[in-house]
Amino acid sequence: MNRLLLLNGPNINLLGKREKEVYGEFTLQDIETEVAELAENHRYDLDCFQSNHEGELIDRLHQANGKYSGIIFNPAAYTHTSIALRDAIMAIETPVIEVHISNVHKRETFRHQSMLASACYGQIVGFGMKSYRLAVLAFMEK
Repeated sequence: MNRLLLLNGPNINLLGKREKEVYGEFTLQDIETEVAELAENHRYDLDCFQSNHEGELIDRLHQANGKYSGIIFNPAAYTHTSIALRDAIMAIETPVIEVHISNVHKRETFRHQSMLASACYGQIVGFGMKSYRLAVLAFMEK
């Protein structure tokens, strides 16, 4: 099974329009295209899903269990608040890598704590769009 799920949380659909000084000029479509190309180069299929709704993200995690080699997940603001997403990650066997575009540890103090990191296979922060690429490569070497 050579499939990855790219899962993005709230407001990621506004990349390229919001806080360009923090998130850059690229869009969600740019991320999905680049990650899909990298995955394909390593003979992996990629499915992409973005939602601004916590329950939809939880449902997608549940549905992904056993269907993917790994999940690349940018939970965005839910990182700092969602015990429900943490529980969903803990409930599945498919490994999850938490990804963030910005270095959350250099930002507001409330962003320093991830409710999800300890439930994840790993965490990659602060490399812009490359954070997603690094997650793909991490799964290739797993």
